[in-house]
Amino acid sequence: MSNKIKVVVLPALFSACLLAAPFALAKEVVKIAFVGPLTGGTSPIGLGGRNSSDLAIKQHNAKADSPYEYELVSLDDECKPNVGVQIATKIASDKEIIGGITHYCSAVAMSAVDVYHKFSLPVVVWGAVLPDITYANDFKEVHRVNGTMINQNQEAAKFMVDHGYKTFAVIHDTTDYGKGHNQYFSQALEKAGGKIVGTFGVTADQQDFTAELTQIKQLKPQVIYFGGLTPIGIRIRSQMEKLGIDAQLEGTSGIKSDSYIEGVGAPIAEGSLSFIEGAPWEKLAAGPAFFAAYGEQKYAQPAEAYGPFAYVATNLLMDAIDKVGPNRRKVRDELNHTKDASTMIGPVTFDDHRQNIVPLITSYVVQDGKWVPWQDSEYASGKRTLKDL
Repeated sequence: MSNKIKVVVLPALFSACLLAAPFALAKEVVKIAFVGPLTGGTSPIGLGGRNSSDLAIKQHNAKADSPYEYELVSLDDECKPNVGVQIATKIASDKEIIGGITHYCSAVAMSAVDVYHKFSLPVVVWGAVLPDITYANDFKEVHRVNGTMINQNQEAAKFMVDHGYKTFAVIHDTTDYGKGHNQYFSQALEKAGGKIVGTFGVTADQQDFTAELTQIKQLKPQVIYFGGLTPIGIRIRSQMEKLGIDAQLEGTSGIKSDSYIEGVGAPIAEGSLSFIEGAPWEKLAAGPAFFAAYGEQKYAQPAEAYGPFAYVATNLLMDAIDKVGPNRRKVRDELNHTKDASTMIGPVTFDDHRQNIVPLITSYVVQDGKWVPWQDSEYASGKRTLKDL
């Protein structure tokens, strides 16, 4: 009699056991890059943008029907063109990175677009406003969800002239960003009927503006227009106060930052003006939900003025990848055909140069330590007044 034990495998029973204990298949990981100023004077805007992009990815990854798991690669361009080129080359040459959410600083974006085109990396600009970023070339890889400085400056000039201001001194930084603001504001102001009594170019790292402001004080303009970013804006407004210059300050989207108010101090910042693309986030249907979700993540920094744009740019990129797969050229082509995409900033449509058509500019004023949409402010109602004419 044999001692051997015969083992019989029952395929059907084995299969049934596997079905009874299913396991989840891991999704393919797709990398996308976020690039912005994460250190330096403009870092509050960059960090708010990065956090907003991170929020979009977390929400997207939580969707059961998302075919991919997205991973954010965050890099610091320091708001410096030479660093921007290095970062752009790094992400564009990494084949695992399928697309990018790129740049707040216009000079950096301009230096990087050639790199994205060369490596066929589709990117969506989330903050830089120089028109040439999309319009100077026909790079099908470069898209932008926010508007341009042309729109901002048309409204900035019209707003001030409509409120009775006639004479202006212009201070702008000498980067492409600042020179662009000077160009478009000057053109718009001439059409609106205002007069520029003096124009002053300053370097992006300049600390002391005594010479320029002393000359401006002698010219006695009703308005000082500033075309530049928050760090310089803080210095200029603070030094205006020290020199007793009582002109009205208006800036562009470059000073629309909580850090401007913190740096200057709420009493001195009071009444400063800024102009930015799009409707106030508070009035958009999806705005409250975005800020509520952002708050739940307990990020160390606020979303700032351009966080919603970074959020929208990230979602557009992920939606394109979901649809056509992680292929750079296919994603680029899918983004190029974006029309009336439903987003928290409203419908997004890219024109023939992949520039979002943004018809609305919102005017903001600092009131009690916060940026308030002009139409909701006590300045608009007449309870408070801007600088005397």
